Amino acid sequence: MSKAMSRLEQDAIRGAKTGFIEVIDVVKKFGDATAVNHVSLSVAKNELFALLGSSGCGKSTLLRILAGFETATSGRVLIDGDDLAKIPPYKRPVNMMFQSYALFPHMSVESNVAFGLKQEGVPKNEIQERVDNALELVQMRKFAKRKPHQLSGGQQQRVALARSLVKRPKLLLLDEPMSALDKKIRQATQMELVNIIEQVDVTCVMVTHDQEEAMTMASRLAVMNEGKIIQIGTPHEVYEYPNCRFSAEFIGSTNLFKGRVVEDERDHVYVETDDMPNRLYINHGITGPQGMEVSVSVRPERIQVARSKPDTPYNWAQGVVSNLAYMGSYTLFHVTLANGKVVMANMPSLALLRDDAPSYGDEVFVSWAESSSVVLTK
Repeated sequence: MSKAMSRLEQDAIRGAKTGFIEVIDVVKKFGDATAVNHVSLSVAKNELFALLGSSGCGKSTLLRILAGFETATSGRVLIDGDDLAKIPPYKRPVNMMFQSYALFPHMSVESNVAFGLKQEGVPKNEIQERVDNALELVQMRKFAKRKPHQLSGGQQQRVALARSLVKRPKLLLLDEPMSALDKKIRQATQMELVNIIEQVDVTCVMVTHDQEEAMTMASRLAVMNEGKIIQIGTPHEVYEYPNCRFSAEFIGSTNLFKGRVVEDERDHVYVETDDMPNRLYINHGITGPQGMEVSVSVRPERIQVARSKPDTPYNWAQGVVSNLAYMGSYTLFHVTLANGKVVMANMPSLALLRDDAPSYGDEVFVSWAESSSVVLTK
């Protein structure tokens, strides 16, 4: 976001200390299969928190437990100090926006938004005021009389959001909120949705398998795999400092070099690897024994590609450009080393206009700084 620090980001910093949503050692089993495996997490009030993972990792099951559609096999879920197990789903201060939007096709926009309030017996004049305010918030008031089929996908999503917010829930759950939109609309809507949520007093937990969506929208995110939370942090923390190979490979793209620790000090570590002709030098320690098997993660945008040999004894190798992929603002290089290892590197596309820019089939050197890599011990 363009602001120095948004309200969502400020709430994220307080997240672990002021848990508004507390998931405590939750397990969910379906027969012999464990969908959620001893998950604990804390979400701050007014935070936008994302559960990120591939299909079948347990993120949607956890969301359904928060909504009350599933009951945890064991563990507890608290909202603002209240144990949800003691509150029936229809009385919980929770609302959920489904990926299909689930709008009633025979009802107008304003009737869709008003439906839940009417079910609760809210006075008619209050319903109209709250519906008008909700539609104004999502910039859909002028479409109040239209039916869902007369709206675009992005407009339908706004109506679904208005319907979720009009009941003033303490917790808003978003289930793959952008999956029904094409890429261009999705990118524009992501920031729009964040801005809307910042304007209302609501805590939000979203589920997505889209890394870009989670990185763009969430103040913090949890990476899930096989029912467990692998890592929790801000998008910057999870991307720049993955805590394991799974996180490094799942969030964005990375190069992994398997090797062995040959020296480990407080401020640096040396790793020997069969992939490189020299040691890898990383400017942080890991407190690991000599000979320990590790992986070194280096993001493609951190790797330099040049025709000349780097003036350093560490973190470089020679290879051949075996593939080029033009991605618009940058070009993705595949450089094949002597042992067959393929290294990915991103180069700004403007740099390719230089006369000495490397091209397909050229012999090149790949290299990176000692601060550009992370040692992974698991």
